[in-house]
Amino acid sequence: MKRKSILLAAFFAGLMFVLCPDEGNAQGFAVGSTLENFKLTDTSSTEKSFESLKGEKGTVLVFLSAQCPVVRGYNERISQIADDYQSKGINFIGINSNATESLELIRSHAKENYKFPVLIDKDAILADKLGAGATPEIYYFDAKNVLLYRGAIDNDRKGDNITENYLRSAFDASLSGKKIEKSSTRAFGCTIKRKAD
Repeated sequence: MKRKSILLAAFFAGLMFVLCPDEGNAQGFAVGSTLENFKLTDTSSTEKSFESLKGEKGTVLVFLSAQCPVVRGYNERISQIADDYQSKGINFIGINSNATESLELIRSHAKENYKFPVLIDKDAILADKLGAGATPEIYYFDAKNVLLYRGAIDNDRKGDNITENYLRSAFDASLSGKKIEKSSTRAFGCTIKRKAD
């Protein structure tokens, strides 16, 4: 009887894992996965490819929003990190997947805040592929397009009390050939507004 109870408990635990997978891997794109080249248009309506924009030592895709107050709170930090690591071979690419934001709004927000390109992910196809759900949300790939880190930039949305710089730590570990201690964190911010939302 005891064995039957244990087997039954194991069955239900397994069933729950199948029905409620880890949120970070819900779309099947986990740390260690390789991103294939993709093409999206930038804020000037020019088609750009991932391969043409990526950095020699790595590339960050940062999901952005022109209206999200959390992104606005991060704009300066995002720009500073991008500047600090561009000279080390890591390029940033902004991605806007929000169906509720016009090209004009995205363009003015990008011009005002970032030196790196911002691409328009119409219909949130890339966001769906990666499982991105929030802005800002980070995906850091190495030179071979392997995902090394995904999640939040740091642990404080206001920037007043940052005790963990997740993204900078991931960069520093990767660039020095060390293992990234935290390769996945929960991103927080505004929900990406998809057409069905």
